[in-house]
Amino acid sequence: MGHGVVGILLVALGGALGGMVRFAISNLMARFLGKAFPWGTLAVNTSGAFLAGWLLGSLGLPSAPTPLWLFTVVGLLGGYTTVSSFSLQTLELWQSGQAGRAAFNISATLLLGISMVSLGWLLAGGHA
Repeated sequence: MGHGVVGILLVALGGALGGMVRFAISNLMARFLGKAFPWGTLAVNTSGAFLAGWLLGSLGLPSAPTPLWLFTVVGLLGGYTTVSSFSLQTLELWQSGQAGRAAFNISATLLLGISMVSLGWLLAGGHA
């Protein structure tokens, strides 16, 4: 199945849904926590890392992309998480003289992302 038309459509559908959920969560977080820090992007990236780890622990890493893997991991989580927004928001913080917030965003994203993907994998029964 891999990269045929059906695979491309699964990735496209998952990506569209993931992007819409990311947009909604980011806006919701900004509304409740303000826009001084990109809490929404941090929330989607860390929760996306958790879900990716959980899916890896549950499904294992397929030797060839399965329809479920293409839809959920490549499409849905690919559209849901965002390194581009993280990068732009971090640069914006830095350029506006908020170096401490920029450094916190980098550190929190990296540490929480790795922690959450590991936690998801462990909770799904992943083994070393």
